[in-house]
Amino acid sequence: MANSWRRSVLAERHIALGSNLEDWNGIGAAWTYNQSLADDHEAIRTKAGLMDVSGLKKVHVVGPHAESVIDFATTRDVSKLYAGKSVYASMLNDKGHFIDDCVIFRNGPNAFMVVHGAGRGGEALASAAVGRNAALLFDDDLHDLSLQGPAAVEFLAEHVQGIRQLNYFHHMHTSLFGHPVTISRTGYTGERGYEIFCKAADTPHIWDSIVEKGAAMGVRPCAFTALDWVRVESSLVFYPYDNSEMYPFKDEPAGDSLWELGLDFTVSPNKTEFRGAPEHFRLKGKERIKIFGVLVDSEKATEAGDTLWADGKQVGVITCGMYSRLTKRSMAIARFDAPYAVHGKKVDVRGKAGTLQAIAHTQPFDDPEKTKRTAKG
Repeated sequence: MANSWRRSVLAERHIALGSNLEDWNGIGAAWTYNQSLADDHEAIRTKAGLMDVSGLKKVHVVGPHAESVIDFATTRDVSKLYAGKSVYASMLNDKGHFIDDCVIFRNGPNAFMVVHGAGRGGEALASAAVGRNAALLFDDDLHDLSLQGPAAVEFLAEHVQGIRQLNYFHHMHTSLFGHPVTISRTGYTGERGYEIFCKAADTPHIWDSIVEKGAAMGVRPCAFTALDWVRVESSLVFYPYDNSEMYPFKDEPAGDSLWELGLDFTVSPNKTEFRGAPEHFRLKGKERIKIFGVLVDSEKATEAGDTLWADGKQVGVITCGMYSRLTKRSMAIARFDAPYAVHGKKVDVRGKAGTLQAIAHTQPFDDPEKTKRTAKG
């Protein structure tokens, strides 16, 4: 069991399901349960999966200069956000390298919530707040339940008025099973899904109610690692597991540009002033690697660390792989040497499963038009 400094109030429920509460982002997370990850993956893709993602860090940024703090610390033009709207963003260091990603929620004229992962997002916000009239509050009481899959909206529609009208990357303050919550139409699966932010004291009742009342619709608790399966299909990077912090360059310090990670879309059009901006724009066209997909001619899943070979040399490394029994495909996310990140390029995968034939493949594998996550009604 993880010796973590943060604790989910659902820890005992995770243990009852078979989790050892491995550490992620300072919290004991339910990496696995005593159930098949393939079943968890199928539930998310065909019904709905409920996951405890409270390991994400929640920071409230409030005050007259709250907007300018976030504007400098992130790549998005948050002046475009209105109350109830959110946006996915990146954070960079002074070298123009990626240090964290986040979702920015606007709750009012001078009130935001920034939800970030395991990178240095909190430090970036604190640095940006120096000398500005704004306050930062790290909120570890606020828990985050992620309900993802095609049945998520069907289930919530029975309990939350107006949920069908909530658009992608919008949120609403409402109640669920008699408790105040914020429900956001966001997630990390590529499916139509929702995140439910709730007070720690209310979280067990909300979790139990979803599990009990949702069972007839196929809703089930899913382990945190199931996110690796769906993120491969949906082309979602996970810091630091796809980054040079995990797979270092041979002769250079760790640090990846947004151009290399495929996250350059997180820079708002015409925005030129944010931390790391000069280096970010200078690094365009200087990509050393590219995050790209791999489609493997096998019924086996590849593993993180498996190497990619072409023209008699190593040309990449797999960072996350999975095999889908739904689509009968073995897929992976990989760090390719930039010249080899070309759709259809033949490569060999070398790892514990032996040598497998594969091709470089554009991403995402699943729902490239993003019609599922953005569907209306």
